[in-house]
Formats: sequence, C-alpha cells, structure tokens
Amino acid sequence: MLRRERQALTLLTLPVLAAACLTGCGGPARDGYAAAGAVAPGPERRAGDNVAPRAPVEFQQLAGSPSAATSTSAGTPGSQSPAASARSGATTTPPGTTPPPQPPPEASPSTPAPGTTPTPKPGTTPPATPARLTLSPPTRAPAADRWCEKVTVGFTNTGTTATRSGTVSFATHIIGALGIDWATITTTQPLPTPVPGGTTKTQTYTVCVESWRVPLGMHIETRSTTATWT
Repeated sequence: MLRRERQALTLLTLPVLAAACLTGCGGPARDGYAAAGAVAPGPERRAGDNVAPRAPVEFQQLAGSPSAATSTSAGTPGSQSPAASARSGATTTPPGTTPPPQPPPEASPSTPAPGTTPTPKPGTTPPATPARLTLSPPTRAPAADRWCEKVTVGFTNTGTTATRSGTVSFATHIIGALGIDWATITTTQPLPTPVPGGTTKTQTYTVCVESWRVPLGMHIETRSTTATWT
C-alpha cells in the first residue's frame, strides 16, 4: 500500500516539474511570458512535430515581469491592414489602370549672346533696343590740299532704334618728311543721321587741319575715328 501511494505522488509531481522546465528552463528569458491556451485538436503529437495553433494564442505576464500582457492572432506574415497603409501614406494604383501622364517641363527661354539682336518668333514684334553704332576702319584718299584728305567711314547700327544725332571724331596725325609723327590733331563732324536700326550708312568726309601745321614736305594721316550719338 505504501509503494502505491509513492507511485501516485510521483506521477502527480512529474507534470508540475515538466511545466516548470518549459517556462523557466527552456532557454533565454522571453520577457516573462508563457503561452496559455488549448492544444490543437487531433491525434496525439509525436516528439518533434510542429502543429500551427488553430485559435488565438494569448501571452500572459509572469510574476515579476515589467512588460504588459499582449495578445496576437495567427495571420499571414508581412500583411498590413488598410488603416496601417493609410497611416504610412502609401498610394496604390488600381489594377488595370495607367497613371495619368505628367506634363513635360517648360523649356527655359534662351538668352541671346551679348552684342546680338534676339531673333523674334514668327508673327511677333521684336523688343526695342537702343541705338548702338560700330564704325569701320577709316579709308583715306588724298585731297587738293596737303593739310586735308578724304576719309570714308561706315556706320552700322546694331540696335533697333534709329540714331537721332551725334558726332564723329577724327584722330589726324601730322607726319614729317622723314616719317616722324609730330602731332595728333582731333577734329569732329556731324554723323550722317538718322541711321535706322539694323542698317549701315557710309559717309565720306573732308578732314583738314590748320595749314601752318603741315609745312611743305609734310602730310597728314587720319588713322582712327570714334563717334557719339543719341
């Protein structure tokens, strides 16, 4: 009789020890939680078999654990609820539809090179630009007196506004019999205005200095010209 009581006591103690080993001695701490719930129905499992739970698994906090009790339900890994998708800001395109095409970026207008007139588009009026004269190198020819000569200059207006008035200045060098440049005399004459925008006007001038500056055997040479205009 005593032997049977010991056997019965041993059988009652073994399940308790097994449960203690599963919750406290089976590996590293898991935040003080133990699985609780009914075992999946079916035939008795063999050692090493894994059977997925068929009901929600509840984790209950063990005594002394700081974590709060949480519960989770079996589901498809990686799935995300519609509310979570809305919170993340993700947008989706319904199946079978094509996103609307995006408009092409507007082309920035090209900037004309300095000193050039921009080419207008067909059917439009070019913007007005101020008058701007460029002078050609002077072309010289002898005159009747040695203290005078004929000087031809071309005036090109690269703007769109015509010149209204202005003067042209001549730098005339007095050259001696041995080629020595004795002096440079500056004289002015009026421009051949108006010079319309985008056109060239050529004018021949008679340029003279005082006769006493050019003794016999000397001559003059007009080598450069400048202009002012409005």
